[in-house]
Amino acid sequence: MSTPSVDAEAAELAALVEEAAKKSGLVWVNGQAVWHAWVDGALCLVGGPGEQPLPGLSDGGTAQVTARSKDKGGRLVSWTARAELLAPEGEPWQAAVAELKGKRLNAPDGEAMPDRWARTCDLFRLTARGRPAEYPGAMPDTSGAAVPVATPPPPAGPRPPPCPGCWAGSAARADRRAGGPGTARRPGAGPSGYLPTVLP
Repeated sequence: MSTPSVDAEAAELAALVEEAAKKSGLVWVNGQAVWHAWVDGALCLVGGPGEQPLPGLSDGGTAQVTARSKDKGGRLVSWTARAELLAPEGEPWQAAVAELKGKRLNAPDGEAMPDRWARTCDLFRLTARGRPAEYPGAMPDTSGAAVPVATPPPPAGPRPPPCPGCWAGSAARADRRAGGPGTARRPGAGPSGYLPTVLP
């Protein structure tokens, strides 16, 4: 049986998840940054042809969601969510589309966008499950940064010669600075190659 203190903490964490999702224009789902809408206590996402990728999402599966602080930009809270694929034109689908279509920027088809979503895209609803894994006061010691991808060393051997045009351009610039043969001077020009300006 839960105690009042446990219930209060759970309510605070649920409010933190909701506030973070509502305030931030982006969240990270399975490591992928996505735009979203918060609808009836859950994240709603649309993905597919012409829309954002939604890696690792499947109907009935789980997803790892991370939201950032809008003020500081750092990770604020991470939680596990259950993914539900919404049936096109159903009531939950229509409620989600009503919020999402206002957040979709530069849509190529304008008012016809919901029809395209119904035909070719997937709309998921992600509902938080259990206690958040990370939140203020319970953050991991590691940074969470991705491990850099290993790159092969450069090939051994002599360096390729520079392009002839580069040397020609450098020589011409050096001639102009030194007043050498590459410099075309106008009659009456000073050492810089420019005619003096005479003010009235």
